[in-house]
Amino acid sequence: MRLLRTAAALPLLLLLAACAAPSPGTTAEPPAAPSLPETPAVEGELVISAAASLTAAFDEIAAAFEAAHPDVEILPIEYDGSSTLATQIIEGKPVDVFASADEANLQKVVDAGLVTSDPPLFATNTLVVAVPVGNPAGIESLADLANAGVAVVLCAPEVPCGAASRRLLDLDGVVVAPASEEQNVTAVLTKVAAGEADAGLVYATDVAGRDDVESFVPDRADEVVNRYPIAALDAAPNPVAAAAFVRFVTGPEGRAILVGFGFGSP
Repeated sequence: MRLLRTAAALPLLLLLAACAAPSPGTTAEPPAAPSLPETPAVEGELVISAAASLTAAFDEIAAAFEAAHPDVEILPIEYDGSSTLATQIIEGKPVDVFASADEANLQKVVDAGLVTSDPPLFATNTLVVAVPVGNPAGIESLADLANAGVAVVLCAPEVPCGAASRRLLDLDGVVVAPASEEQNVTAVLTKVAAGEADAGLVYATDVAGRDDVESFVPDRADEVVNRYPIAALDAAPNPVAAAAFVRFVTGPEGRAILVGFGFGSP
């Protein structure tokens, strides 16, 4: 009887085995690949605060970034002295990205706990002496800035261009009593171009391509180099676009634009 039952069950076992095995010429379906997380969309509004010396370069960078990310709208960039911008951010101004003309002012924002990542450097700049067209006061060296009757305009000491100006003057032992101290480098250049000052210390990038001022590179200018850092704020209203903009500025496209405006590599 046991042999009969085994023989009767054999066809059923063979049928089940045939159903389980893949048919000739076919392969078993591979297991489904695990789903990957979606890349966050780069979109929405972006708020940027940047040093005044970056105006022309960042206007072009912003246009290029928007072209690469058509769903992003960069609001009018706030350009001013880095110390002013840092104070605004520390006092609570909602900003996605801060680009400073020196490391000291961005460090203030880091020390306030608003940026925890290490801000990358993206550009460098040096100083020149700017004079009105025709150089009416005959300024030919840093030492001439100390001459009696020469009206010199400088950035305020807390502003990156002001701190750099004083380091450069100290290197040559030149003592200058400025006619005014401005809160950003644009204001210095505006006064020189208008003939309201005989000379001013500004960045080399500020005079590039301008025909309303003349300039020269003073001795030892290469010893005073401002390094520009950039950071996305930890509490950025649009963190995805902020991080993308920082990558763009520090990447090949942003660097190419900055070099075109006379900035050095970090």
